[in-house]
Amino acid sequence: MPSGTFVAYYRVSTARQGRSGLGLDAQRKAVADYLNGGAWRLAAEFTEVESGKVNARPQLAAALAACRLHRATLVIAKLDRLSRNAAFLLNLRDAGVDFVATDMPDANRLTVGILAMVAEQEREAISARTKAALAAAKARGTKLGTPGNLSAVAASRGRGLGTAASAQHAQKRVADLAPVIGEIMAEGKTSLNLIAAALNERKIPASRGGAWSAVQVSRVLARLPA
Repeated sequence: MPSGTFVAYYRVSTARQGRSGLGLDAQRKAVADYLNGGAWRLAAEFTEVESGKVNARPQLAAALAACRLHRATLVIAKLDRLSRNAAFLLNLRDAGVDFVATDMPDANRLTVGILAMVAEQEREAISARTKAALAAAKARGTKLGTPGNLSAVAASRGRGLGTAASAQHAQKRVADLAPVIGEIMAEGKTSLNLIAAALNERKIPASRGGAWSAVQVSRVLARLPA
């Protein structure tokens, strides 16, 4: 049975989930069920509200600091939901604190180190597949956009953003979309219209909300790394 002092860390993907408790209640129950029956103390709870693809984890940093402060064990409800994020796993491995995941109770620092390498390899593989799909589409003569026009659009968009912070946010958005577009193109949907339709089917909003168009897809493709 669990014993000692614990600090709980939860993550939900959106602000809406954070406000509604959707997903959060289930994580709290998982932690409570794991601790149930032992001589334990829950010193603190931290909730991260952001995408799993975002590397910045201020609440994780705070939770790890609390573990060091209280000499506590970090308890995580769902390691499997976070196991594709290399930055999270490396932070966890190198934090110098003990941890336990309710869905993977046998996980340890060696386990998360291996998971981190797998996550990084998968990220690189997705990037390679995306670039290969783009190159194959161009080789088949698929028109992905006119470089001159796209450059003008990108320059105009950059001026409209106004700040470096906004430009950085836009580039993160492109990075988030890259693996999704790569998967779509791997399915054989390589034209701008087909990619736009697939993004709409997946209910992924365009950069300003609403539905995707071929022009919006072309802007994203123009910002992908060469």
